Amino acid sequence: MQKHVLVVEDEAPIRDMIKFALTRAGFAVSEAPDAQSARLAVADRRPDLVLLDWMLPGVSGLELARQWRRAELTRNMPVILVTARIEENDRVRGLNLGADDYVTKPFDLKEIEARIRAVLRRRRTDDENQADHALLAVGPLTIEDRAKEVLLAGYPLRLSPKEYTLLHLLCSEPDTVFETETISEAVWPERDDATAEDVKTYVYLLRTKLTKASQKAGVSAPCIENVRGFGYRIRSHRMQRLGAHDVSV
Repeated sequence: MQKHVLVVEDEAPIRDMIKFALTRAGFAVSEAPDAQSARLAVADRRPDLVLLDWMLPGVSGLELARQWRRAELTRNMPVILVTARIEENDRVRGLNLGADDYVTKPFDLKEIEARIRAVLRRRRTDDENQADHALLAVGPLTIEDRAKEVLLAGYPLRLSPKEYTLLHLLCSEPDTVFETETISEAVWPERDDATAEDVKTYVYLLRTKLTKASQKAGVSAPCIENVRGFGYRIRSHRMQRLGAHDVSV
């Protein structure tokens, strides 16, 4: 099966050259000239790898990579940065902010192909090693991350992508309190203006869907609790006695 590479590059001649070389090498290739186009392309069809130019107009490639790493649905999407920056500090910064590898300009097309194949091989090995962790379970609630499927005692929950991201985050560490800011960054990585009210609204939507599903299934759904002044958590079991900071909203 062909691997799909998204090439994000604002200079059309360079973009065309890379697309031609990767297509000849057997990859399926799509293109984006800027960060907004790249976001839309990924939302429409998540690629197997993104080849991302650092110096994009508007939002930089580095910032875009950071946003993708903060979002649940793109957290593990491989990214290779293409950059004219050659200082070691710049390369380290790119890797620390989420890039799997980097290629410096001017580049050799064979080198790009080799680096893409190397990153995809590493990710395939990582995926195989993590296969046993693709299923999350909190009581009767299960999340199959590969299929993006949520079941409560066998009954499916129809969730929006942001509802899914929120629920997956909470279920990744049951009983752990996630700060409101952490939730905002995970659910709305593309926004700097997400508020506590946005989080509260989506918690309400999730609770409503969990309640309806629990009524159909005849079981008690895991409880999403507000920990006043801190954030939210999902309980693996309902507490007999709530702590001093615990309230429902």
